[in-house]
Amino acid sequence: QVQLVESGGGLVQAGGSLRLSCAASGRTFSGYTAGWFRQSLGKEREFVADIIRYGDTTHYAGSVKGRFAISRDNAKTTVYLQMNSLNPEDTAVYYCAARSSIYYTTSPGTYDYWGQGTQVTVSS
Repeated sequence: QVQLVESGGGLVQAGGSLRLSCAASGRTFSGYTAGWFRQSLGKEREFVADIIRYGDTTHYAGSVKGRFAISRDNAKTTVYLQMNSLNPEDTAVYYCAARSSIYYTTSPGTYDYWGQGTQVTVSS
């Protein structure tokens, strides 16, 4: 079992930055692929980024590529999402998730563990 807790959300002006953190307890992230998803009001949960277990291969949604960066610490207990050049379309609840598989997928259904989410609001 892995428990995930996100933090770092908040209100920021367009063009600003935020860094989200996802702390794992129970087990480290080293045995899991970690992903970030987001869900805005009335929309389905969408893939943002992932970092594959054991290695450092990352993938990004086209809408955030070049602006967001996913990483994890050396102890592999925390995964981060650095978000730069934020715009109002990035406003959503951001969720951290973990899965044991290593193939590329953007489907939320492939993830086994989820955090409770953290709100990010970008004002224009």
